[in-house]
Amino acid sequence: MEFIHTHNETTGFGFKVVRDNEVIFDTIGHVLVFEDQYLELTSSVPNDANIYGLGETPGWFRRNPYNTTITLWNRDTPALFEENGYGSHAVYMELRNSKFHGCYLHNSHGMDVVLSDGSLQYRVIGGTLDLYFFAGPTALDVVDQYTQLIGRPNRIPYWALGFHNCRFGYKSVYEVNQVIANYSAAHIPLEAAWTDIEYMEKYRDFTFDPQNFPLEEMQKQLEFLHKRGQKMVLIIDPAIHVNNEYGPYIRGQEQDVFVRNADGSEFIGQVWPGYTAFPDWFASNVSRWWSGELRRYFDQLPIDGMWIDMNEAASFCTGSCGSGKPVGTVPPLPWEKSPEPHRPLSNNTFLVPPYAIHSRYIELSKMTLETTAVHANGIIDYHVHNLYGYMESKLTYEFLRNYRPNIRPFVLSRSTFAGSGAFISHWTGDNAATWQDMHLSIASMFEFGIFGIPMVGSDICGFYQNATEELCARWIELGAFYPFSRSHNSLFAYPQEPYRWESVAEAARRALGIRYTLLPYIYSCYQDAVERGWPVVRPLVFEYPHAKVADNDRQLLVGDSILVSPVLSAGARTVKAFFPAGLWYSWHDSHSVIEAINDVVTLDAPLEHINVHIRGGRIVPAQHPEMTTEQVRQNDYELLVATDSNGAAIGQLYIDDGQTLDTLHRWVDFTFHKRTLWIRQRSGQFAINHPLSKLVLLGVSGVYKALVNGEYVQCTISSIGNHTEIAGLNISLEKDSKLTLEAIH
Repeated sequence: MEFIHTHNETTGFGFKVVRDNEVIFDTIGHVLVFEDQYLELTSSVPNDANIYGLGETPGWFRRNPYNTTITLWNRDTPALFEENGYGSHAVYMELRNSKFHGCYLHNSHGMDVVLSDGSLQYRVIGGTLDLYFFAGPTALDVVDQYTQLIGRPNRIPYWALGFHNCRFGYKSVYEVNQVIANYSAAHIPLEAAWTDIEYMEKYRDFTFDPQNFPLEEMQKQLEFLHKRGQKMVLIIDPAIHVNNEYGPYIRGQEQDVFVRNADGSEFIGQVWPGYTAFPDWFASNVSRWWSGELRRYFDQLPIDGMWIDMNEAASFCTGSCGSGKPVGTVPPLPWEKSPEPHRPLSNNTFLVPPYAIHSRYIELSKMTLETTAVHANGIIDYHVHNLYGYMESKLTYEFLRNYRPNIRPFVLSRSTFAGSGAFISHWTGDNAATWQDMHLSIASMFEFGIFGIPMVGSDICGFYQNATEELCARWIELGAFYPFSRSHNSLFAYPQEPYRWESVAEAARRALGIRYTLLPYIYSCYQDAVERGWPVVRPLVFEYPHAKVADNDRQLLVGDSILVSPVLSAGARTVKAFFPAGLWYSWHDSHSVIEAINDVVTLDAPLEHINVHIRGGRIVPAQHPEMTTEQVRQNDYELLVATDSNGAAIGQLYIDDGQTLDTLHRWVDFTFHKRTLWIRQRSGQFAINHPLSKLVLLGVSGVYKALVNGEYVQCTISSIGNHTEIAGLNISLEKDSKLTLEAIH
């Protein structure tokens, strides 16, 4: 890339970035504004530009290039359409002339990014203009280049790819035990049982309700889960109850780890337990304090993963509303009292800046830390607000690395910033049980793939409101293909575990059966994320930039080989799906082959059915599905070989122990051509204890014999039409091999 700058007497300094003789960022002719609390930078873009990213702001994947404002200011909010949410990621990529490029503004301040016809404009309320450009030219190249800068995605444990269940509203550990049993009785996979804040005593971190969630019973539940190859994850919020008889608060005071007001007193907001202090993640002692509290907690109950919530940071009031109140006071929750009156707008420009970004509230401090609250070294929250969740994520991840030195941490965080993916996974927060929110979840996954957080998903069936049976069936079908797949909803809505309706249970069994079959493939895709940043779930436009799919967020690719076409509207029993040029084989009926030339095809979609297609020219590793990922890993390997029009296909498999950080690994490459399968070792020495025992060949017919490395092998061959299955093989995946098929011509 080339950087060119100039100075114009009217508009002042300007610059442009050029890639291969094409200008991809151009401020020349636009005024640059650089003031203490306002920066403005504008770049020309094509009319009707294809721009993706910039969030977390729920909306359609392709940003509307006409009069659209995307606001970055982290806040606790239901996932409202086109409003700023829990995280801040000032990165975008643009598709132009079938090539992608990207740009990242490294700045933790609040900002608006305004798209209007022919321009993209940053309006930032502080900091500097620290810009990074990524030349692409493919979408995956841009994400690779971006994650080289901010940090690659963290290595997740294999079990994280299973199906998870939670609900805000379980009344006791015994109810959770029954939920676990109900999943088993319904024969629906359940990898991890999660519990929300109701397990705590009076909603206080690091405690257990002695009546409904006694520690002894929680320990029994954890032991029961582990015996069955299942896991437990619990929630922790950052806010600490202000109470002189509460150990975490006492020790935090002693170590001076809480955010303060400008006068030096503790900043005291309100969260679930009542009036609360907030850890200052920049304080010199905070890591020691946080690790100490977590160690005490884990020593009692060594859960498998951590869920950190409310870390924007969230507060139920505005300002230091607990200052001057008696210690230990528990005020009513906001919905239990009359709304608090709006306080007069301040003349302090750090409370109400000269430029009002388009956050829901004019006062940026509403429902969060005061922007004038003071962190270590005198930094006020105004400058570092969007880093709060990032910093908690980093320290929580580091604790788990130290507590279990060689075990991969699993941390799920609501609030994120650029680089968070190096430490955490993400769910998209408090969505609603609506068809639109289900649709928007696809765009959110695509965006977090750009942001370098590929382990992402939304609350299946919705968090707020009552899900209908039809919506929940369709959502579990889609959610089975989220990288992070979890059912979760609120105590203010009816329970919605998939076993509560038979149609939803059957949809779950079918869709999750596909997911668990594909676990070796999905895990291999995730390793591409670890090594190169590549998203696990992708839009079609990432793989087919020449096709007319720039705004397609109604379908998704898992890796580059599996196309999922969900139903996203009520009452529909068909779905219109776009198929890029090539062969596409139905997962459910491999004799059904779509020979596409960039076509829209209407597919049947009964209520319990989701359309899944395998891309011709790809080899997909698989294993027989079970109820847990641990059980799946004990099965032999299978290969789904979906040939293209030339009878060829390629694929790969990544394997390691799925648990440790220093594990050996193995990459294996597969190539199929002219009825011959080559298995080649790419790297690694991990011992694969289970052989390749089955091949499913799509687009291959007439096979009657198989040779491995030149010798005939005993196996069972079934060849009907364009579908051939070969079972009973015993091929090691630890060495290079050649499988040759003899067929009737």
